[in-house]
Amino acid sequence: MASWETLLAFATLTLLVAYFPGPALLYTAAQTIAHGRKAGLMAMLGIHLGCYVHVFAAAFGLSAVFKHVPELYLAVKIAGALYLVWLGIGMIRSKLGGAGMQAVAPAKTVRRALVDSFIVEVLNPKVALFFIALLPQFVDPAAALPVWAQFLILGTIVNFAFSSADLVTVFGASLVMKTMKASRAGFALGRWLGGSLMIGLGIKLATDKG
Repeated sequence: MASWETLLAFATLTLLVAYFPGPALLYTAAQTIAHGRKAGLMAMLGIHLGCYVHVFAAAFGLSAVFKHVPELYLAVKIAGALYLVWLGIGMIRSKLGGAGMQAVAPAKTVRRALVDSFIVEVLNPKVALFFIALLPQFVDPAAALPVWAQFLILGTIVNFAFSSADLVTVFGASLVMKTMKASRAGFALGRWLGGSLMIGLGIKLATDKG
């Protein structure tokens, strides 16, 4: 592995990037606002698991394909953006159950948040490019550990740092929405806020250059 000084710089940079407000934090906030804390936690877990797809891709060189095949990058980016918009519209159109306001999201909704979040993360090519841009700077080809193993270790550290930021976001958003969801109007507002955030993220992903 790299020197301790380099690893300290890596850890500092990782935490700064992880806790800087970005699409992932907005996404987990949207899921939490729309469906509650459990759904937010499942969204966090889905993003965490989906991120490992990019970690392994970076470790074994697959992410570099996006750099050399821009058409594939664009196709995956548009697919991910459309999926986010579709999720946002679904949030806004969702209705209260027959029992009125629900203090806890249905188990089906919570499970769906896990699956949706995994798909959203996998379909975000910017994550793949982030890993192949960041990790090589902190990999030492002369170290005893093979390069792919260093990629996996560093990528896992990044993933857990990002998930810790997502966790803080989930609990913060759930506290904000706790009082709002005490009324029917607050419950509806939560769905609209969450859905609008999701649609906005989809549009941003589709229109961002690079």
